[in-house]
Amino acid sequence: MNQLTVRRMLVVLAFIAAGAAPIPAAGDDLTPDQQAKFLLTAKIVAHKNIPRGITHPVQVTLSDGTVTHAAAFSNVDEHVSIMHFQSGKTELNFVDSYKYNVAAYRVAQLLGLDDMMPVTVEREVDHTKGSLAWWVDDVAMDEGDRLKKHAEPPDPAAWNNQMYRMRVFSQLVADTDRNVGNVLITKDWKLWMIDFTRGFRRNKNLLEPKDVTHCDRQLFERLKALNKDDLAKNTKGFLGGSEIDALMARRDELVKLINQLVAEKGEDQVLY
Repeated sequence: MNQLTVRRMLVVLAFIAAGAAPIPAAGDDLTPDQQAKFLLTAKIVAHKNIPRGITHPVQVTLSDGTVTHAAAFSNVDEHVSIMHFQSGKTELNFVDSYKYNVAAYRVAQLLGLDDMMPVTVEREVDHTKGSLAWWVDDVAMDEGDRLKKHAEPPDPAAWNNQMYRMRVFSQLVADTDRNVGNVLITKDWKLWMIDFTRGFRRNKNLLEPKDVTHCDRQLFERLKALNKDDLAKNTKGFLGGSEIDALMARRDELVKLINQLVAEKGEDQVLY
């Protein structure tokens, strides 16, 4: 496990630990659009550094006078022409950026998967731009904790369907550092995907095609309908042309792969 993976897992663990503190948590009945407006306009009434990780993540409390809620702020924006990892791997044009958190949420909106991600916007906090994400309340554990505890979901089929959706999305956005630490699980066994700062690589092939074994029918239809113009419009300012071209190429690979699985195994064994 490289240092950046460890760093990100520590950040996620820190967010979970901080969530145990008493934080005003009203406003969960707001629509996603209302949550986004709140994140963009509500007054910051408190914030605290989370004393873990090296990117100085911040938990922010916001209030508009009626609703008070916490949010997670990240301003990481690292660009390195050649990144050398302890494993010996080298990555050219390495990027670790909060902008990809916003882009991931917007792509999820296009695919109907935004109910699996906290609402995320770009906002300036303490004169620094970053991603501001609605704080996920009632987190019971992350996927790493679940595996360690051998905790089984009450509805395995529903849980598996959430995992299948996440895996398709992860391949589409090409996040090179997806790990069990950035899969949050609330007390009602709802899965939340967080932390995509190392997504949207420029490779046009799927990172782990074997991870894709099933696909939600609605998601598959939206994948096929996804077009470059809508993608560019909705991610303007957060994704560049080469990143968009690479994502569309991976979309084509995903559609091809899923069609191939359907041909081999039968539609009912792949699509649900």
